[in-house]
Amino acid sequence: MIVEIVDEIAPGQVYAELSHPNSGGICVFVGAVREFTDNEEVKALEFEAYKSMALREMEKIAGEATQKWELNKVVIRHAVGKKEVEEPVVVVGASSAHRDACFEACRYLIDTLKERVPIWKKEIFKNKMVWVSAHP
Repeated sequence: MIVEIVDEIAPGQVYAELSHPNSGGICVFVGAVREFTDNEEVKALEFEAYKSMALREMEKIAGEATQKWELNKVVIRHAVGKKEVEEPVVVVGASSAHRDACFEACRYLIDTLKERVPIWKKEIFKNKMVWVSAHP
């Protein structure tokens, strides 16, 4: 199990981190900064985290997924700081004996991370900045 808060995401390393001799399926989701939100041009996103609490919650989520889907390996990695359009900001992945389990687990990992982990996102537009969720 790998859970990290990092300055930059390197999606290319995730396959090696998830590879396991008993895994017939490896599923990875990479979230990136998109150019438009509600027809408004996004210049960048900025992420902040309550790091110690975020890591604890990410470990819980990884453990829950591992148990529910009998996963061999899990990766949850989120970036903090300012990120430009097309830059990756989060990667989650799961490996398991069968594809259905890793697909379902991967969806659970990203959705649950967004619901429970104290990482906040600020959208930076041309003329304004908006916190997407309540900031501490």
